[in-house]
Amino acid sequence: MENFPPLEINTESLPRPSFIRKNRNIFYISGAGILLLIIYFFLLRAPSDFPVGAIINIEEGKGLHSVSRDLESENIIKSRVAFEFFVMLYGGEKHIIPADYLFEHPTPVFEVARRISRGERHLAPVAVTIPEGFNILEEADAFTAKLPNFNKANFLTAAEEGYMFPDTYFFFTTDTEADALRLMKANFEKKVAPLRPEIAAAGKSEKQIIIMASVIEKEAKGNADRALISGILWRRLAIGMPLQVDAALETYKSRGLPKDPICNPGLDAIVAAIHPEKSGYLYYLHDKDGVVHFAKSFAEHQANIKKFLK
Repeated sequence: MENFPPLEINTESLPRPSFIRKNRNIFYISGAGILLLIIYFFLLRAPSDFPVGAIINIEEGKGLHSVSRDLESENIIKSRVAFEFFVMLYGGEKHIIPADYLFEHPTPVFEVARRISRGERHLAPVAVTIPEGFNILEEADAFTAKLPNFNKANFLTAAEEGYMFPDTYFFFTTDTEADALRLMKANFEKKVAPLRPEIAAAGKSEKQIIIMASVIEKEAKGNADRALISGILWRRLAIGMPLQVDAALETYKSRGLPKDPICNPGLDAIVAAIHPEKSGYLYYLHDKDGVVHFAKSFAEHQANIKKFLK
């Protein structure tokens, strides 16, 4: 009987049962999922003691490593490495925007990095209202009360009376006097630039108009009398009479406009200075209720004083 060699079967070449392939896929997927959960839990998730409602300040000039260290110490992030990775992913270290940031709820590290890279503060802007007729000292006090980083001395040194336009301005809490100066000067330019042809047509310099507008702002009690008072004051100058206004006491002693603006006028006062209303009046006064009374002569003015102020 002939002997045959034993049959050798290559098991590697045989197709594996489908349930083995499926189990291996499930194993890989499960392993990847567990790894992702571990990464999220230990690196990406917000710390358990995340300071909900905290306002974190990112200072001007701080580098990425310094910022990540601060955020870790404040329990905003778990992993400095993860934070720095996502910041670089969102645009690099230079994309850190200094500001105050409000964290209303626990925030994963990738979202913290995204917000700081894009300047998403989640803080309502601070509104600062500067009334018409405020001088630069009053304006500085208004800003100091609302902006922690506002330097009053620097503002007073750089501000130019008459040209710090009164309005409501919106700032972030990290803004400084430089931001206030920039916004106010830009607002003045925006409001006055369209009026320059009218100023030229009136035959006055811009400085003369702003000085007169500042006087009108202090002397008038609203739109009802601005234009008439403007006409009276320009008429006094035209006939060589002193302005004699209580808002600028030096005008009782010397003729002409004050040397500089006495406050920061609003747009209505500037328009009134450009377009005075002509009349036969030379005098005016406001009674105790703020009602204006005009007079054509000094004798008539004296009678108004006796009638309305005594």
